[in-house]
Formats: sequence, structure tokens, C-alpha cells
Amino acid sequence: MKRFKLLHNILLATLASTCLLSLNVAYADDALKMELTVNQVIKNAEGKIIYSPVRTAPAGTVVQYKAIYTNTINKDINDLMVTLPIPTNMTFTGEALPASAQASTDGKNYADMPLMRKVNDKLVKIPLSEYRSLRWNIKLLPANKSATVALNTTVN
Repeated sequence: MKRFKLLHNILLATLASTCLLSLNVAYADDALKMELTVNQVIKNAEGKIIYSPVRTAPAGTVVQYKAIYTNTINKDINDLMVTLPIPTNMTFTGEALPASAQASTDGKNYADMPLMRKVNDKLVKIPLSEYRSLRWNIKLLPANKSATVALNTTVN
């Protein structure tokens, strides 16, 4: 049974998570704080979704990576681009919050989901297993406020 190690994935996601601030305004290095949580996604008997902190999980477990970005300065931040990687031992489920996320198979080129490619002169959907990261454009992050992005994955 394959298992994932929470610490490794948090470190990977934290290191690979990037924030690109609009270039027309200079911000202090500490203008943005990011908090990453990793939770197992569980549906209870009533069909309600419950999120439970997880350290290890067997293959097939649905895990949510959620990043909360907080503007720590007294000035609005415009056009904030944030990216979360999909760890190599995980497969994206297709669920992202907000749903406006763009996806990438290489971490460089992003497009709206579902990602498509040409095969035998036909456009076909790229399998979710090939998605490597998601990116969101937070148009406005007001002073001293937070924005949350999340993606769900399945342990391979």
C-alpha cells in the first residue's frame, strides 16, 4: 500500500508555491503570508464533507491542499498570481476552489480547464493525472484580508 508523507508534501507545496505580484508596484518581502493545510476529504453518513488533518494516507484517499494567502500590509494588492503544485504521488481530482483556476502539465504553460491537446487532428481532454500545478489570479486582495485557494488530489 503506497502512502504519502505529509511533511514531504507540505515542504514540496510550500517551496513550489509561488506568488507573483503585479510588477507596477513594489511590495515588502513580508507583504504576503501563506498558510498551507493538508486534510483528508471525508464524506460522512449524511453526505456532508468533513476535512480532517492527515499525516499519512493509503492509496485512493482524497486529500485537499488549501493555501490561505494573507495581505499583511495596509495597502491593497492587485493581480496576485498564486500557484500550487500537485505532488508527484498524487492525482488531481478536477476539484479546485475557486473554480477559476488554470492548470498546467509542465508548471510553465497554463490554460483554462479542462486542458486539451490535439490527437489525430482532434482535440481531446488531457487526463487529470498529467496535471502538475494549478494557478489562480486573485484580482484584488484588500489590505489585511485573506484569500483561499484549494485543490483536491487522490493518493496514487
